[in-house]
Amino acid sequence: MKKILIIGGGISGISAGIYAQKAGFESVIYEKNKVAGGQCMGWNRREYHIDNCMHWLTGTKEGTGLRKLWEDLGALGDKVNFIKTEKFYSSELDGKQVTLWRDLLRTEKELLEISPEDAEEIHEFISYVKLAECCEMPVEKPMDMMGIKDYINLGKKMSGMIKVIRKYGKINIEDMSKRFKSPLLQRLITDYLPKEYIASSFIASFATVVSGNGELPAGGSLAMTNRMIDRYKKLGGLIHTGISAEKVKINDNKADGIILSDGTFDLADYVICATDTAEAFGKLIGKSYMNKAWETCYRSREDYPLFSSFQMAFSIDSSAFDIDNTLFFNCEPLTVGKTTVQRMSVKSYSYEPSFAPQGKTVLQANIMQKEDDYLYWKSLDKDQYKKQKSYAAQEVMERIVQRFPKLNNCIELLDSWTPLTYEHYCNSYRGAYMSFISKKNIKAHRFTGKLKGLSNVFLASQWMMAPGGLPVAASEGKFAVQRILKAEKMSYEL
Repeated sequence: MKKILIIGGGISGISAGIYAQKAGFESVIYEKNKVAGGQCMGWNRREYHIDNCMHWLTGTKEGTGLRKLWEDLGALGDKVNFIKTEKFYSSELDGKQVTLWRDLLRTEKELLEISPEDAEEIHEFISYVKLAECCEMPVEKPMDMMGIKDYINLGKKMSGMIKVIRKYGKINIEDMSKRFKSPLLQRLITDYLPKEYIASSFIASFATVVSGNGELPAGGSLAMTNRMIDRYKKLGGLIHTGISAEKVKINDNKADGIILSDGTFDLADYVICATDTAEAFGKLIGKSYMNKAWETCYRSREDYPLFSSFQMAFSIDSSAFDIDNTLFFNCEPLTVGKTTVQRMSVKSYSYEPSFAPQGKTVLQANIMQKEDDYLYWKSLDKDQYKKQKSYAAQEVMERIVQRFPKLNNCIELLDSWTPLTYEHYCNSYRGAYMSFISKKNIKAHRFTGKLKGLSNVFLASQWMMAPGGLPVAASEGKFAVQRILKAEKMSYEL
């Protein structure tokens, strides 16, 4: 039985471990943190649970390839319930609110009532969301391992999304928003994702929720991660937490195994780097194995930007807050890091009563951060960092109370985290929690996970395909094992 060592116990690493076990390999996962899960994580503060990751999970619709993958991984199953929410999110401006509802007809009606002068653009928007409902990420096998029939079938299945890409694939979200006359609808379009995102990504995100392929599993991120870990262990996999890989030992362009942080060495037939790719190239295997596409992304910071966030979790009295899910609204100017914003969002976790004591609700706020903000946080010493984080959280809390006066004297900060938090716990490049953004008129790279000159080392990470996220992470873990099976001249149908 050949042995696969997996560096990183996030979603990609656990996925790789599960499929390695299913394929008959011996596998071991090394995770540097005391708890596996990577960014798909939650933690407790006093009697409260804070969820870091999941707003919805792509791939929940029965009959889809991604649903099967999640079931293979133990993330979803008969005993996993979904939380039924009616809204994607809401935006507010000048005392008026508008919502993107899961019910597309209800959304269309509301948009038309708010801005009849935008009727033509609204109808077009709704029609393309309908077309995008067919959007399905291929997860049966890596695209570079597909044959002609695979591509033909994929083209047929994705015919609607192809039309969406033709219409919205060459403009960004900001461009799309300017097609609307209503300032409120413009805000609605630009609120959820960074304005630099390609507009078709926004259409596809909303369509995922509308189609029922983006439900929210009860219990949140940590519960899902734990289900996957349980599946891995039941299949005979071994996971070591609290120990990190220092280096992949390479001789004559072949990995012999990995050197661990405790100084020991573990021998392997194959190594999967299920880490942030900057960690893989910068520390584990070296930049000599980085191809030109990777070099371009890391070098061209304007063309391939990254985003992160400054987030806070609060305890609030449930009776003093009647907003469910996510709301974006204007606020007094607020500087966090190097970014000054006049707009922010809050998300209520009232749909997860187990996250808070009776009569209380967890409320989270999010301020977008860019690479300049990361560099600002990075420049601070320990005391300055703590002081600035506390100050920013207090300023945000004041603006929440300004918008929701009933929360005065019944809101309390539970925790806050910055781009450095993602760097510290997940080795995330510049504190980013998603992969490189594909901008308009810039070539989008999709990486294969293969490394030229290394026959037995593979990459598995959300960084392999924009915009990243859980589905990419999970599928890339599977793809890495399929590449090993191909190298072993075995069937790679999993």
